[in-house]
Amino acid sequence: MDSLTQIVLGAAIGEVVLGKKVGNKAMLYGAIAGTIPDLDVFASYFTDTVTALSIHRGFTHSIVFSILFAPIFGWIVSRYETFKNFKSWSWLFFWAFVTHPILDAHTTWGTQLFWPFDLRLAFKTIFVIDPIYTLPFLVFLILTIRQKRTSKKRNFYNKMGLLVSSSYLVLTFLLKWIAFNQFESALETQNIAYLQLDTRPSPLNTILWSANVETKDAYLLGNYSFFDSQPITFETYPKNHELLGDLVINEKVQRMIKISEGWYTITKKNESLYFNDLRFGLLSLTPKAQNFVFQFKIDVDNSGKVEFIEAPKDTRDGKKLLSELWIRLKGN
Repeated sequence: MDSLTQIVLGAAIGEVVLGKKVGNKAMLYGAIAGTIPDLDVFASYFTDTVTALSIHRGFTHSIVFSILFAPIFGWIVSRYETFKNFKSWSWLFFWAFVTHPILDAHTTWGTQLFWPFDLRLAFKTIFVIDPIYTLPFLVFLILTIRQKRTSKKRNFYNKMGLLVSSSYLVLTFLLKWIAFNQFESALETQNIAYLQLDTRPSPLNTILWSANVETKDAYLLGNYSFFDSQPITFETYPKNHELLGDLVINEKVQRMIKISEGWYTITKKNESLYFNDLRFGLLSLTPKAQNFVFQFKIDVDNSGKVEFIEAPKDTRDGKKLLSELWIRLKGN
């Protein structure tokens, strides 16, 4: 999830663990702890694109990280804070660390919660930024901060924030199930034979859902809103995996295929090959659009070394997409 959401969650967890003993400092340290797992994004400044993508939401988003580093941070804080209880500070950091990846596991990218096991947990029930999850949670957190440490209202507001946000998170599973059934029914009605069906919410909401459908030679992309009155339509995108040629056995190419979970197409522009990760869709709802959210140029130098270079995004595409999503959300 986005940084603000993780800060709010971390602060609320900090309040649960140590709020009665240290007051707002519990929220402060919880908020800090809630952002620490995302420091893995700095890997992109020190390594290549493929490695950085592999690292993202890996070790720092695991239970192992929470167990190993919570006592370290707990010990550091207990050395200089007035409240010296090492165990309590360690518990605060542990729960703030571990709830961070559990929340992230609900997004499309998912997390390697069980690192070092090669398993990425991704429920794909909520977009990385969802105001319906974050804003009520933030309001209750602000109400909590305004109360005295010993106030019953303080405990009530904080628990309500956790309850409301968690209830919405549970609701997203039901919404995903309904959307999945709608896509499944549409494919059956249209006599489309497929190998896999994958669904996810569109940006900023859980009303409009997107689907990736794998067939033998292509992927079908479709959208469904709970306000739709017309049948679901699908756009076809050829896999073009054969364009990779001998590159398919390259170690970095294989890693990118694994990162994308096999949901990728290859396109060719001006003699250059591009790797398109389909899991995050497109920056447009226009039929046959090609501006994928995550598109990488496959660069091969004279020595045969392969590098993936992320294609630049036009900010105008993002603004246009928001407008298109709002219109599409209201039904077809």
